[in-house]
Amino acid sequence: MSDARTGEGDVRTGGGGVRPGRLKVYLGAAPGVGKTYRMLDEARRRTARGADVVVGFVECHGRPGTEGLLDGLEVVPRASCAYRGGEFEEMDLAAVLSRRPEMAIVDEFAHSNVPGGRNPKRWQDIEELLAAGIDVVTALNIQHLESLNDVVEKITRVPQRETVPDEVVRRARQIELVDIPPEGLRRRLAHGNIYAPEKVDAALANYFRPGNLTALRQLALLWVADRVDEALQSYRSEHGIGGVWEIRERVVVALTGGPEGDTLIRRAARIADRSAGGDLLAVHVTRSDGLAAGASHASLARQRRLVEDLGGSYHSVVGDDVATALVDFARAENATQLVLGTSRRGRIERFVGGRGTGETVIELSVDIDVHIVTHERAGHGTLLPSRRRTLPTVRRIAGPVAGLLLPVALTFLLDLDGARDRLDLTSEALLFLLTVVGVACIGGVASAVIASVTASLLLNYWFIPPLGEFTLDDPNALLALAVFATVAATVAAVVDRSLRLSRRSARATAEAETMSSLAGTIVRGGATIPALVERTRETFGMESAELVDEPTGEDGVTAVPAGPGAFLVLRGRTLPPSERRVLAAFAAHVGAAVERARLAEAAAEVEPVKAADRMRTALLRAVGHDLRTPLAAGWAAVASLRSRDVEFSAEDRDELLATADESMAKLNRLVENLLDLSRLQAGVLTLNLRATMLEEVLPTALADVPEAEVGDLEEVPAVLADPPLLERVIANLVGNAVRHSPAERKVLLTASAHAGRVELRVVDRGPGLPPGSRERLFEPFQRLGDTDNTTGLGLGLALSKGLTEAMDGTLTPEDTPGGGLTMVLSLPFAERAQSPSDTQSVGGGV
Repeated sequence: MSDARTGEGDVRTGGGGVRPGRLKVYLGAAPGVGKTYRMLDEARRRTARGADVVVGFVECHGRPGTEGLLDGLEVVPRASCAYRGGEFEEMDLAAVLSRRPEMAIVDEFAHSNVPGGRNPKRWQDIEELLAAGIDVVTALNIQHLESLNDVVEKITRVPQRETVPDEVVRRARQIELVDIPPEGLRRRLAHGNIYAPEKVDAALANYFRPGNLTALRQLALLWVADRVDEALQSYRSEHGIGGVWEIRERVVVALTGGPEGDTLIRRAARIADRSAGGDLLAVHVTRSDGLAAGASHASLARQRRLVEDLGGSYHSVVGDDVATALVDFARAENATQLVLGTSRRGRIERFVGGRGTGETVIELSVDIDVHIVTHERAGHGTLLPSRRRTLPTVRRIAGPVAGLLLPVALTFLLDLDGARDRLDLTSEALLFLLTVVGVACIGGVASAVIASVTASLLLNYWFIPPLGEFTLDDPNALLALAVFATVAATVAAVVDRSLRLSRRSARATAEAETMSSLAGTIVRGGATIPALVERTRETFGMESAELVDEPTGEDGVTAVPAGPGAFLVLRGRTLPPSERRVLAAFAAHVGAAVERARLAEAAAEVEPVKAADRMRTALLRAVGHDLRTPLAAGWAAVASLRSRDVEFSAEDRDELLATADESMAKLNRLVENLLDLSRLQAGVLTLNLRATMLEEVLPTALADVPEAEVGDLEEVPAVLADPPLLERVIANLVGNAVRHSPAERKVLLTASAHAGRVELRVVDRGPGLPPGSRERLFEPFQRLGDTDNTTGLGLGLALSKGLTEAMDGTLTPEDTPGGGLTMVLSLPFAERAQSPSDTQSVGGGV
């Protein structure tokens, strides 16, 4: 599986500059699928076509078929690196850059270089090659992607310490999946084509189990499918393709916030589930003309959770016309099906209001299948108007027509035989007034004026004596007609104003709902600048959105300020004023996010200085007492021995010498701890990791601690550790435990093996940790629970944690059942495969 192939040409541009190189990644689900073979095969094909190709680094793992592909290829000699008494070979980055080929083959994208080199990671070496204009072909397994690292560890129970940021891989021009069925890969492994024969059985029984390989294969397929989908969306946007490409089912369900939403969501989910890999998208359209008036925020929140529980995604867009907004969103997401609920309007509302949203969507959808789903609320009425304007188009046309025809029809009915005899002029006038009010409710002020004029003339001609002629010279008749017209116009104006206020209130509610949705996104953790910009683009249904320093004046671009020196630019349709107000609020949130990012960056620059200042202050405070005390005691003992004024007995001299020796030893330990702590923080502590049995280090570590009791260690395997450093860690932990334990209770040490690691537990029965102090337990110069101020600098646990993590271990505190504190020291088995990257992480704060 791969994306479109690109042409192969010289990386140099004609203008004297160098264009960035192109990156191609062969992605596999597991070792042994054939990534290196495919890379070398491509190198041979390109070389045969005349391309300048070199092999920067390839690891063949002793496979004859792969090594044979190196024949005829130029291989850049590797650089030899000394590390901890051993020699390791790495890619000679300087030599490849000096050689400047068109393309370089660089294996093991996620590899960690030996410390002391140009870059700590190989992917950083590849970034340098690309920046120099050299195309690079590399290989990567799915477990080395940063976003999937924890998922793979849960599946295989094997931690992966070498990872590559997803964004680095996404920038590749081509990502090609090298796939092989699990059984085929296991056969290849059994035939000795991947690992040495002595490792085959263990690999088949552990990492290469069929279930593991199937899960890893699915992860690789889905990750590549997502990248292909991103490339397709980008291509459609760049080429202005609005039609639906039915590459996979994408089902959009429209939600109004009404009670029928749950039914629609489940129906849409069933449609999506019929197709493997189908997507479910729920969308709520916020309208400025009143959609929010019928929406329940609680219902929308509940429906959002339901959509996410079913594996879908929730979206909110702004649009004055619901049908158009729905179809535009569906096309932008390349949806194949659109699910709507049956209209909640009753028969009279449908007759008066005309065509509803469902009918309009069907007309606009063209190549998108539309499902109209019935529900229990169908036909029960709705408060939602169906058009953008104050009055629907049908009512704006029907109003004037009714203003002309209804008074005529009433005149005809009253002129029937017998009707006029039963009614007097007052009743007839009231009937005409009722007709005018009805027309005002249908068509507004203009229609009411037409109806009042028509009704006044008909009433004057047919019902006010003398009948059959207009009576305009009688002041009473003129006053009656004027009052009649005024009442009709006033009623119509009140109706129209009520509609306008209702629309204005609905618009404010809609805008508030949109901002509430945005605030919810921020609370849920989507407040990063790219997330807010994408949320803005999606909400307003635009083609693209970006944050720029200075907007351009091109057509189809809407730009709003988003803080000092920043503008939010959207490309697409022209936004009406009502939506621009909401957009300004979105821009304000984006501007606030930009300002927070700037402040966070400034704070990050200051934080190391503040941390160093805190460390220096704490050190000075601690040194003021803890280093001075043994120094003063030793100095006093030596000064007494040198004094000529006092004659000391042999016992006194021995006691003074012992005091001086003890003080100097204590002073030496404090200085060593300080030096080791500084080495850890500088990342220059030297380690010598080897297989170490706990029985080997415990006697020395506990030599001065008779209060410790050791449990059974016979079944515990060897750990990968530096013996002297492990002794110091255990001694510090036990010493700390003894200091806090009651005199009559011994400190207990137990050990057990689990999931490839050995856990050593140091258990005390002391008072435990003070409330709220667990997070400060491993900070330097902390003496939690000590009140005598005579227990040292407080470096023991901080140094122990740093040394443990340098040996790829962990140190965590637990509460001892029944009271006390248990420190859990976890280290990996010594049997696991080692590489230079296993022993390089010796830096970091403690």
